[in-house]
Amino acid sequence: MHQLERASDCLRTLSHPIRLRIVQLLIRDRFSVGELATECGIQNHMASEHLRLMQRAGLLVSRRSGRKIFYSLAKPDLIQLMECIERCMGDQHE
Repeated sequence: MHQLERASDCLRTLSHPIRLRIVQLLIRDRFSVGELATECGIQNHMASEHLRLMQRAGLLVSRRSGRKIFYSLAKPDLIQLMECIERCMGDQHE
């Protein structure tokens, strides 16, 4: 049951369109808070909050480079999860 609880926590953390978009972006490359905010069309403080939640859940890692902090995926398995979500949702009609 512990594994299912962790899976539930992970999915709960990802259950926001901005956080899913962040994962899509981080699949491609590492990004700073400002870059992610721009790509997602949100303010920096909102991007920081999403990143904080995702990092606390163990989904992201951060690395400082000069004055910026760059984020990347902590779990490569998120790539397959996003591919599965995109495949499943690709069949949906809006």
